[in-house]
Amino acid sequence: VQLQASGGGTVQAGDSLRLACALSGRISTWDATAWFRQAPGKEREFVATISGPGSGVWYRDSMRGRLTISRDKAKNTVYLQMKDLKPEDTAIYYCAQGRYSDSESLYDFWGEGTQVTVSS
Repeated sequence: VQLQASGGGTVQAGDSLRLACALSGRISTWDATAWFRQAPGKEREFVATISGPGSGVWYRDSMRGRLTISRDKAKNTVYLQMKDLKPEDTAIYYCAQGRYSDSESLYDFWGEGTQVTVSS
């Protein structure tokens, strides 16, 4: 399985951004797709995940209300819509494929990440 994250950029506080994760290869329809992020000098942390069928979603508590994760099965793409971005959201955002969880250890396949920078 290969994952390609895109959609990052530099925005101002309060703006919105939509990230995309394109999946290719031998994709299991039952595997979840998640977003994690890593800010400079910090550990990588869970942001959101969506189950394979798309019926289950799970968000980072501190970001709930500002995130929407969705799956377009026809395009094999998972989107992460983020609104009201804050400078503390600045990080590299990674998408990953694996078991439905908030633990990065349960995700077997990872993309290279896309940079999100939020200026105040």
